[in-house]
Amino acid sequence: MTMDATRPAGNPAQIDHPRIPARVPPRRRPSGEPPPLPHHLGRTGKFWLIMVAYFVITAIGVLTFPTFLRFFERWDTERLRWLVSIRTPWLTKMALAVNVLTTSWVIRLLRWGTFAALIAFRRWRHLFVFIGAIIVLELLTYQLGLGIGRGRPLGVTILTSWTGYSTPSQPVASLAITLIGMAYTLVVPGKHRYQAKWAIGIILVAVCFSRMYLAVDQPTAATFGAILGVAVGLTAFRWFTPNDVFPVTYRRGKSAHLDVGGARGEAIVRAAKDQLGLDVVAIKPVGLEGSGGSTPLRMTVATSDDEPDRYVFAKLYAKNHVRADRWYKLGRTILYGALEDETPFGTVRRFVEYEDYTLRLMYDEGLPAPKPYGIVEITPEREYMIVMEFFDDAVEIGDAEVSDHVIDEGLDLVRRMWDIGLAHRDVKPANLMVQNDELRLIDVFFVQVRPSPWRQAVDLANMMMVLALRTDAPRVYEHALQYFTPDEIGEAFAATRGVASPTQLRSLMKQHGVDLVAEFRDLAPPHPPIRIQRWSVRRVVLTLWVLLMAFLAVSLIISNWNAFA
Repeated sequence: MTMDATRPAGNPAQIDHPRIPARVPPRRRPSGEPPPLPHHLGRTGKFWLIMVAYFVITAIGVLTFPTFLRFFERWDTERLRWLVSIRTPWLTKMALAVNVLTTSWVIRLLRWGTFAALIAFRRWRHLFVFIGAIIVLELLTYQLGLGIGRGRPLGVTILTSWTGYSTPSQPVASLAITLIGMAYTLVVPGKHRYQAKWAIGIILVAVCFSRMYLAVDQPTAATFGAILGVAVGLTAFRWFTPNDVFPVTYRRGKSAHLDVGGARGEAIVRAAKDQLGLDVVAIKPVGLEGSGGSTPLRMTVATSDDEPDRYVFAKLYAKNHVRADRWYKLGRTILYGALEDETPFGTVRRFVEYEDYTLRLMYDEGLPAPKPYGIVEITPEREYMIVMEFFDDAVEIGDAEVSDHVIDEGLDLVRRMWDIGLAHRDVKPANLMVQNDELRLIDVFFVQVRPSPWRQAVDLANMMMVLALRTDAPRVYEHALQYFTPDEIGEAFAATRGVASPTQLRSLMKQHGVDLVAEFRDLAPPHPPIRIQRWSVRRVVLTLWVLLMAFLAVSLIISNWNAFA
């Protein structure tokens, strides 16, 4: 691509980026010292996992050595005979009443009520994890029952109905995971969930005692069922919906935004001082409405005694952002083909490393991007924070006066990215700031090195439309001719259709009642439309794989429908 000879020489004015002086030198964390925010499974989680391991080892022993099974049969029979000896009419009525909790209609009522509540509050992740945990438990108890093949207690009178094998107790396991699911999807973490756990423990103890009293379950069968149900539920919710990333809350907000108070806030302050030497005195989330892929923060940093405190900008990333990015790119690859030509990130560390790299690359090339200050590790492989310069007194371009100077800076920015082989890929009003009549570019996470010509063309079209929203299309087009040839502009708008432009930009054009794509196409030379829907082997394989997984998931739900309906 060639540049028109009338393009102005020289780079736009660059503001001075003062380095924030550190109050203390960075401190290396010694080997063995925990990170700023350690990831703990918790005492209860460890306890239940240990109990599951114990019962799994016991089950293996029973299947391998018949003497194990005979030992447990004798032990269970002695306990059941003692319980039978204390039977009284009133105690039997109480046991039968408590045992109602394990009936299928009660468990289904609790589950469907929880599903309805989760749908109403739009907690989709909690809903899918709950359903998945139930399916896993139902399959596990069924297979274990078949493998162990243990019958109901012998030599005692059973006082209630029963079906299937006895070990593990499927009704107790189903009740346990249902109650755990309700606690981890509906109850706010803290005091209330702690009380709910105690209530669940009391209920399970009462249910196990009642089923042993009624002689429908052996002691080991009932206990194994309760522990298995609790452990599967705890593992699923703590692994896939951790409280610090997916908290149960009844306040509005995006799941991508993490709470920066409490232990996490203290960890951020400590980590910033140890790793970057920044003395953070205040943390405030900013720009949450326009950010769905991170938690943006404005941090107040102390400087020397005779200077006022300064702001730095930070973006906090966690594992959920990596998962969201993975599904986002998968969906775009299936829907749009060549529109999404990148592979997803494997870890949150790679996630933040890439943004730090692109930020430094653009800053080193003299582009008006924030000055990078470094990466802060909050929890290894789980949470990281990237710190950069904060543009004081800058306003979003959609709320600023756009002068000819700002128009020239925006067009020159795209031209320079073309020349050095970069594409921003997310040019929209929220990512362009105006500071003292100087254009500033933020959020460089989507920057691509050596992009396709199509991506570069789309950057130009989106930049021209953003500038025209605050001015008009003919004015921006005249300025663009100083940086790009008419054919390059025609190519840009031939490549820009629908999803090629950010959602915010399309929404603003709709609000203003303008079709800037059509206006610029009328001004530019005619250019054949550039096709963006391109099929490839990768796209076909991914589409077939997703359809296969969806088919298997539906089949699994249908085959286990009795667990829900």
